[in-house]
Formats: sequence, C-alpha cells, structure tokens
Amino acid sequence: MNRIDQKFAELKASGQTAYIPFISIGDPSLETSLEIIAELEKAGADMVELGVPYSDPLADGPVIQRASERALQNRVTLMDCIQVGRKARDNGVQLPFILFTYYNPVLQFGLEHFFDTIKENEISGLIIPDLPLEEDSEVRQLAEKYDIHLIPLVAPTSKERVERIASKAKGFVYCVSSLGVTGERSSFSEEIDTFIRTVKEAANVPVAVGFGISSREQFEFFSRMCDGVIIGSAIVRSIESNVELLKKAETKEQGLLQIREFVSSLKA
Repeated sequence: MNRIDQKFAELKASGQTAYIPFISIGDPSLETSLEIIAELEKAGADMVELGVPYSDPLADGPVIQRASERALQNRVTLMDCIQVGRKARDNGVQLPFILFTYYNPVLQFGLEHFFDTIKENEISGLIIPDLPLEEDSEVRQLAEKYDIHLIPLVAPTSKERVERIASKAKGFVYCVSSLGVTGERSSFSEEIDTFIRTVKEAANVPVAVGFGISSREQFEFFSRMCDGVIIGSAIVRSIESNVELLKKAETKEQGLLQIREFVSSLKA
C-alpha cells in the first residue's frame, strides 16, 4: 500500500486532518534539509513535500524562489533531492514523501529512469505543476506502473476541468486556494468553500488545500473542510529566518528547534 494512502486512512480513522509541510531541498544545505525533515516529523507533520530547486519556477512566490536560489548556489540537483527520501528513511523518518518538481528536469532525467529512481528512494507521490492533464498520459502510466501517486493541482479557474482532473487523481487532489503564485496571505476568496466542495464531489481520493496558508487560524479554518492542509512559504520563511544559525555547528540545534516550534505552532 502506498504510504500516502496508508497515512490518510490512519488520519481518517482518528478524525484528523493531514498536515503537509513543504520545504525547498538544499536550503541551506542537503545535510540540513535532512535534519529539518526529522524536525518536521517531531513537530507533527503527516507527510512532507520535497521541493526541487528550479531556476525558472512557474508557481513559486518570492520566498520559495529565494530558497531555490540558495539551494542552486549549492549545486543541488534533482538526483540529490530524490536521494533525500532514502537518506531520511535510513535516519528513521517514517513520513510519506512527495516530490515537487517541474517537468523539464524530469524529462531530461529520462521518464522511466526517473520513476525507477524515485521508487528506489522511497518517494510516494509526485507533483508536477506545469504538466497539464491533457499532456500527462505517459507520466501517468509510469506513475501507475511504479505505484507513485501523480497528484494534480486544481485551481478556482479550472472550472469545467475540475471533474476531469479530480476523477483521475491518485493520493490526493491539491486544491490551490487562491490565484497567483505561492506566498503567505491574510485572507481568501469567499467562494473558497464552494470550490473545495466541488472538488470533493468530483474526487475519489482525499482533498488537500495549499497556497497562502500561514497561520494556525487558517490551518483550523481549512481543516474543517479538507482532508489535508499544505503549508509552504511560511515554513520556508522560518528556515530563511534561521539560515545563519543553521550554518554554524554551535548554533544549528537552536535554529532547528526554532523551526520545529514554529511548524508545531501551525497545526491546529
């Protein structure tokens, strides 16, 4: 059984909402990313999105763009990010891992080789934000072959495509809470609950919501209507705020503790 399915089943049985943090791998270093993943598990995360740094991101706002720039300065590659899954598992982390990457690096890697590699490295799910439903047939077939869940994004602008996208989803459907790129927001559209209900009616898998969620109150609000809540920019900003502490051996534990406390504080 795919670890994502298993985790959602466990959470449903106990009446809980999945807490899904996003981090940019390699920010501020690969070694530190592994340590942060362990802190996320201690803080109550149920799954983790492993963000692959990319030079020309379509969906990422300024906070995650800066994190990608720091990681790319460390020459972090797609393979490095994939191998984080296995290394974290070897360190005892049991969370399901979801790789978030754009399509060009996957294509350059070689599709069959890519799926074989992420399977070997304990990746359970895949999000490719710039691969539309109409062009994902080859990737979808390989994902099913390797039991990797290809997780689609649906936005309020998807409209008549929502049913087609949601009905083919595996793992969960990622509802984009607001238009534009990622980033913390103070408010959301009044139609967000209607949009999420529409997606839930069309989907045969859990529904999670992300983009802009950055506080405990927002987590609690969305957890009432969704099966999972994804928080990215707020956590990446917390890492950014502690970068100098994380870079020094004598202060790294302090930085990791501050990140863990922040991540824990968001979960309602």
